[in-house]
Amino acid sequence: MPQNPTSIDPTELPEAITRYLTGRAGKDVSAAAPAFAPHATVTDDGQTYEGVEAITRWLSQTDSEYTYTTTLTGAERDATDRYTVHQHLEGNFPGGEVGLHFRFVLADGLIRELSIAP
Repeated sequence: MPQNPTSIDPTELPEAITRYLTGRAGKDVSAAAPAFAPHATVTDDGQTYEGVEAITRWLSQTDSEYTYTTTLTGAERDATDRYTVHQHLEGNFPGGEVGLHFRFVLADGLIRELSIAP
């Protein structure tokens, strides 16, 4: 857990994170998936997905299962290679709306870990 996160303008986020967020907002798996390192992990809704193939399946499933909109509400740099993005989602998923924290760990310019939680 970061001790002294620094708020940043979302335009200051690394390219891999921006690529992921833009791909997700556009429901474009082919744009979002390349933002991940080959052995990356994603933890979302109690499940962990490891490797680009599993992450690509997860991206496809979540994009087809629900219709939702996202609003970026903030971004922080937690460490040299760690960032947290705050988003508000509204849609047809259980509960209808939620504020989520996307915690990214980068390696070699790509996403090595992503954890998504309220």
